[in-house]
Amino acid sequence: MIKVLVVEDQALVRGAISALLGLDPHIDVIAEASNGKEALQSLQEHTPDIVLTDIEMPEVTGLELAEHLKKSGHKAKVVIMTTFSRAGYIRRALNHGVRGFVLKEAPSEYLVDTLKKVMQGQKVIDPELAINALDDADPLTEKERKALRLAGEGMTTAQIANNLYLGEGTVRNYLSEAISKLNATNRIDAARIAKQKGWL
Repeated sequence: MIKVLVVEDQALVRGAISALLGLDPHIDVIAEASNGKEALQSLQEHTPDIVLTDIEMPEVTGLELAEHLKKSGHKAKVVIMTTFSRAGYIRRALNHGVRGFVLKEAPSEYLVDTLKKVMQGQKVIDPELAINALDDADPLTEKERKALRLAGEGMTTAQIANNLYLGEGTVRNYLSEAISKLNATNRIDAARIAKQKGWL
């Protein structure tokens, strides 16, 4: 029996995925969470074999959740489901130890099959996503990405510096580098470009 934690911020989608997985006699959905933060709390009580998570969620994203699990040495395997075929997501997800990547529009049998293959130790990436990932390299450093994400949320340099425990000059340098690398006109434009590419 494969024990699964489903993490998805849209309640209807989460319920549908859980119900769908529950139809398979080899899969048991042991818990649900509406974002990565809830998932981390849930993992203190439950021990799933697989964490099936969306990417874009409030508070803690699917990629941040995967990164946390890898750093903490958690045994659960991470499979990401998304509506976005953004190359940057795949590279970062693989760096964080993600074992599977499924587009939400894929047939239900593909999702079930993916979970079973991941449990057998395989990596499963939707072919369309894999091809996109080969085309686009992410030029941003992790610190530039964090600064740019906060800038995209409308934070001032001072607020970003405070949030990341950095000096304002350092933050300005990170943002300037990011703007330059992305050939953007300003920090908001840079954040928009990076988000489109799946790098934030």
